[in-house]
Amino acid sequence: MPNLQEIEKEIEKIKERNKQVEINKTWETSNTRKILLITFTYIAIGFYLQAIEIPDPWLNAIVPAVAFFLSTLTLPFFKKLWLNYIYKK
Repeated sequence: MPNLQEIEKEIEKIKERNKQVEINKTWETSNTRKILLITFTYIAIGFYLQAIEIPDPWLNAIVPAVAFFLSTLTLPFFKKLWLNYIYKK
């Protein structure tokens, strides 16, 4: 049977883990993360389109970046549907 100190250590571990989970969840839903991903998507696609010599690569790179942004707006809606109708426990 665990003693009181072992139980306290386990509780502290759980609290630390929960704190890290909350930090990760906050980052995953942050606008900073979304802006960075949109920016990196735009830059990567822009360089790719430029490398394959597509006319106006930097203008055309806007389309996938905007598509990514729009997908981030719809994900909470679909997550809610998934939780309500598919994940039900």
